[in-house]
Amino acid sequence: MNQVLLYCRPGFEKECAGEIQNRANEAEIYGFPRLKANSGYVLFECYQGGDAEKLIEKIAFSSLIFARQMVVVVGQVSDMPAGDRISPLLAALAEYELAFPRCGDLRVEMPDTNEGKELSKFCRKFTVPLRQALRKQDYLYHKDNSRKPVFHLFFTAPGECFIGYSLSNNNSPFFMGIPRLKFPADAPSRSTLKLEEAFHVFIPRDEWDTRLAAGMWGVDLGACPGGWTYQLVKRSMFVHAIDNGQMADSLMETGQVKHHEVDGFKFEPPRKNVTWLICDMVEKPARVAHLMGEWLVKGWAKETIFNLKLPMKGRYDEVLQDIENLKTYLIQNKVKFKLQAKHLYHDREEITVHIQVLNEISPY
Repeated sequence: MNQVLLYCRPGFEKECAGEIQNRANEAEIYGFPRLKANSGYVLFECYQGGDAEKLIEKIAFSSLIFARQMVVVVGQVSDMPAGDRISPLLAALAEYELAFPRCGDLRVEMPDTNEGKELSKFCRKFTVPLRQALRKQDYLYHKDNSRKPVFHLFFTAPGECFIGYSLSNNNSPFFMGIPRLKFPADAPSRSTLKLEEAFHVFIPRDEWDTRLAAGMWGVDLGACPGGWTYQLVKRSMFVHAIDNGQMADSLMETGQVKHHEVDGFKFEPPRKNVTWLICDMVEKPARVAHLMGEWLVKGWAKETIFNLKLPMKGRYDEVLQDIENLKTYLIQNKVKFKLQAKHLYHDREEITVHIQVLNEISPY
């Protein structure tokens, strides 16, 4: 087989397929996507032998917006008997042995769909005996090794799965590509999980102490009732909350929040000491993207995380246009930056964008 498997949010297969097609063409790796609406995954079929491996090496996973995971498919097994699913897998692996690297971890996964959820209990139970069998046959190292490839078994139905692997330095570190977060009971709204997930995806964990440090100032545009502000407050930051609506009393009582009842498009920070600009306003994506660019060009913030609401049609085209326009605007104004964008698990009809202003030469 010569395929790359990409997990995505159900209903966004078309966007995921369009993105991998464009990126593969840019890398001069040619093929075509196979997709089924609301399946939660896309298969990219490469024309030339060995190109699937080249694809996951050439394309930075972090640069993909709509993919949650990127896996080389080595084989596919179907009609596995309920009483013995391990033997058919080992037989398939023996057939594909030359194409399969020894792996340092195992993930038994399924699509993020209602049908997939019905497989989750089986996948959890199946992981332990499968890990033992794979280690016995030397397909897995006898101890977990985070520097080696990750073995993926992706079940699409009972007894049917794709066998593949991802590169540990170019994949999502999360099971199913989804950070597992718990909604804080004292948070004002569930939107708080969007920003928390963004921190996990965009900010390396070993940099949290310096880039999400206590005492920093942030600005939250479109803040009410305070779901995103909550994430900064709980990290002991101070926040200018900008919204004509009401903030949660629990946040105001901390003494860390200053509420400004003004239009987010007109607010200017009273002092130029803002590190973080965050924004989840329900507005046209092009307008929000340009506003974020203006803040960075004026030097009003050092990092920003914001959401771009997507139209019902032409979602991928809208994303590309807005991000390219924003990059062009920053470059023209000599802002050196790193930009990442992702359709996060807690996003729906939107994507989340992160920009960090750099002191060195921009990679764009």
